[in-house]
Amino acid sequence: DFKAIHAIMEKVYSNMEGAWSQDEYNALLKKFPEGQICIEDNGKVAAAALAIIVDYSKFGDKHTYAKITGNGKFDTHDAEGDTLYGVDVFVDPEYRNLRLGRRLYDARKELCESLNLRAMVAGGRIPGYAAYANEMTPAKYVEMVRNKELVDPILTFQLSNEFYVRKIIRGYLPYDSESKAYATLLEWINVYYDEEFDKLIGNPKSNVRIGIVQWQMRATKSLEDFFQQIEFFVDTVSGYKADCVLFPEFFNAPMMALTGETAASASIRAMAAFTEPIKVRMMELAVSYNINVIAGSMPVYEDGKLYNVSYLCRRDGTVDEQYKLHVTPDEASYWGMRGGDKIKCFDTDFGKIGILVCYDVEFPELSRILSDEGMKILFVPFWTDTKNAYQRVRICAQARAIEN
Repeated sequence: DFKAIHAIMEKVYSNMEGAWSQDEYNALLKKFPEGQICIEDNGKVAAAALAIIVDYSKFGDKHTYAKITGNGKFDTHDAEGDTLYGVDVFVDPEYRNLRLGRRLYDARKELCESLNLRAMVAGGRIPGYAAYANEMTPAKYVEMVRNKELVDPILTFQLSNEFYVRKIIRGYLPYDSESKAYATLLEWINVYYDEEFDKLIGNPKSNVRIGIVQWQMRATKSLEDFFQQIEFFVDTVSGYKADCVLFPEFFNAPMMALTGETAASASIRAMAAFTEPIKVRMMELAVSYNINVIAGSMPVYEDGKLYNVSYLCRRDGTVDEQYKLHVTPDEASYWGMRGGDKIKCFDTDFGKIGILVCYDVEFPELSRILSDEGMKILFVPFWTDTKNAYQRVRICAQARAIEN
């Protein structure tokens, strides 16, 4: 990936010293491959985060970038050190506004926890300071950014990612004219750090946080209006660092109002035309907000047949689907809906999961098949209109958990 990394760095650091040499890149990759994190889009590098481990006591708070990186040789990397040091983070300008930077920082935090490191530290540029250098000190500038009176393109982002400013370093990057050679010394504390434990990496995730959307049917003026409603919930649940958010069955029902159809069978088929753009938007939100999204279920009209389909939109950009197998009598009689014929256990970054849409959870055999395939969590997006129906789905879901 060196050529791709080099090209991005040339674009991002065109006003500084540009990209690293291949020798520097290879040295870092050889010494600490686990610490070099890359995001790709269909094989194309979109963003990267580079890091080393250091014994921080050997450097202290007054270090420079050159000193702590060994002048680009990275011989300062110490596998037995206590601190993950952020060497660089950059995103291809073509992929900005997708929150890829936040995803890279989240990955670094997971790495820090997996390796049982005390903290993550980095020197942060403050490129917005040059415009205020004649008016205030760096300390005052940082204070105003922290208080949200000013916005700095880098510091504002870092503060939003749970870093705090430990101190201000003078001469950190002498050639950084935008920051006037100043930098913030940023630190994120690993609250799980334990001096008694060995360092671990690659362990399966043991704690999973899931957000369930209690969806209220709202008036919808347009598809874009509906997208805003969806994004509100994805943004909110993502803010709690959840691994997954689950939407209910037929959460896109408000789109019926935009079809202009009055007959039940015609309106559900017309609503199916919105399914693909909604799925695409869900995929974008999953990547942008770094959260796996189970897009409830939506009608799909294919080959002259109508189905009820749930989509798993992973935060790595991939998507899977699970057709509802058992349609209800009303779905069949009012809409002419058909059931699917396949069931699948899905791999995710928090374990194997299954999806059974509403009525499907009332059939024990399906959950048993998924359990035999290694399913750890069963998701049941549903839509009911009576208390009895709600209790039936809820209790059957509990029964499936007990049985398996």
